[in-house]
Amino acid sequence: MPAMPGRAWLAQIRTRLARLDLAAALIRFADTGEIVFDRLWRGLSGLRHLPALLRWPGVRLTSALLWRGLAAATGIGLAAALVTALSSESEATIATLSVSPEPEAKPVRDVRQTPRPKPAGREGWVAITKPIPMFGLESPELDRGSATLEARRSPDGSQREDILGYGGFADAKPHLVLKLVVDHQPDELSRPFVVALVREAAARALSVQRSGLPAAIATRFGPVETADTTLSDGQTSRACIAFRMEAGALPMALSGWWCGGAAKPADRQQLVCLIDRIDLLNAGDDRALRTAFARTELNRQPACAPPRLSATGRKVSWLDADGQAPALRTKTATVAPARAHPKR
Repeated sequence: MPAMPGRAWLAQIRTRLARLDLAAALIRFADTGEIVFDRLWRGLSGLRHLPALLRWPGVRLTSALLWRGLAAATGIGLAAALVTALSSESEATIATLSVSPEPEAKPVRDVRQTPRPKPAGREGWVAITKPIPMFGLESPELDRGSATLEARRSPDGSQREDILGYGGFADAKPHLVLKLVVDHQPDELSRPFVVALVREAAARALSVQRSGLPAAIATRFGPVETADTTLSDGQTSRACIAFRMEAGALPMALSGWWCGGAAKPADRQQLVCLIDRIDLLNAGDDRALRTAFARTELNRQPACAPPRLSATGRKVSWLDADGQAPALRTKTATVAPARAHPKR
């Protein structure tokens, strides 16, 4: 940016002052002024009243002393003016450098033409009319006759959500709601546990009356958050265990609640076994999900092994692992009497 004329003039003055001996110049200027003033004083000495005035006691000043005082006052005034000019220029330069350019004004959005963008969520997902089961769960605590399946997918088909339900909330039997979401790009930010529980319960016409602090349990899929909670549908209240696991190394998130029956309340060991018994029935072309599920097989707890057919009340046969092999049947060979051949 080119310099302003005033700045160029001050820069020249600074350069000349740096080369100039100010003290010697003031002495020479004072001596020259003294000579000039002395000559003027002598020319005015013929005046009648001036000598009498100078002979007064308070005005007995010599011409040299008067001139030197006048020169000193002039030099001090010039120096003060120069310092003031230089300081004002420095302040102006500092102020110019310190002022930052104003940010460009952002265009104002017209709410009548451009609606506010909605946050990313699952409101626009499409329900699957006749879904093919993607996950399965077999456990003696669950009533298979009351099992339900709800499924929906994202508009681009990259994500899917399955909700498995067992038992009615108002029934005295055990009740389980298990939501499984296949998510290969999990969100970095997640809702707090209680907030997510309230939203999921409200989606199924339930309310959260009480909820404890979350505590983690170990499952084949990793740590799962759990909390004792009381759910209500307006008429019936049940003590349940809410749980949640977000997607991470495993591209699957799960959440829901487990409510025990009237004879046996829900406990966390039952919940651990229910989660460990989740099986992948149909992964389609999702090799990452299939591989991740296969790795978790090694983390199954022995106490949560899948129930055998003999545990369902069927008669044990030798095909079951706990069945006994049948006794071998042996047949004794007998020699038949030889027939007499008729004589010909």
